[in-house]
Amino acid sequence: MADYAPIVRMIKSRHRVRVRRWRTSMSGCAWRERYRNGREVNWVEAPFPKTPLSLSIFLHEVGHHVIGFDRYRYRCEEEYHVWLWALDEMRRLGVDPSDKVLDRFERSMQYAVGKAVRRGIKRLPEPLMQFCYAADECTEIAMPAAA
Repeated sequence: MADYAPIVRMIKSRHRVRVRRWRTSMSGCAWRERYRNGREVNWVEAPFPKTPLSLSIFLHEVGHHVIGFDRYRYRCEEEYHVWLWALDEMRRLGVDPSDKVLDRFERSMQYAVGKAVRRGIKRLPEPLMQFCYAADECTEIAMPAAA
């Protein structure tokens, strides 16, 4: 089993992220606390990276802080770009995203796009159309206008 502890230390330091707790499940959460004195703390919860999949989840949560919570209009679009950052970061660190990681990315994006559609999104950004896995689910959505 690969030792990802040095990667974890480097990522936490580089992006000023703290881990509230290491989860036992393959899920994660990222948030920022702001204090009255102006101090901000970036928090994540994720599984401790022991496999490429758990590393990708950890990097995904850190990616929310790197990309920014308010950079994209739609939550599903933020999720897409955070996943791309996490996958690129894995490759940059010399860890090849496994089939399980790529499957998790695909399923996560299908869920995020499906949720946006159920909540009534009117225009889905072009790169996200590939995740409309139920044909009838995305027929009502307008394609983005060509520039």
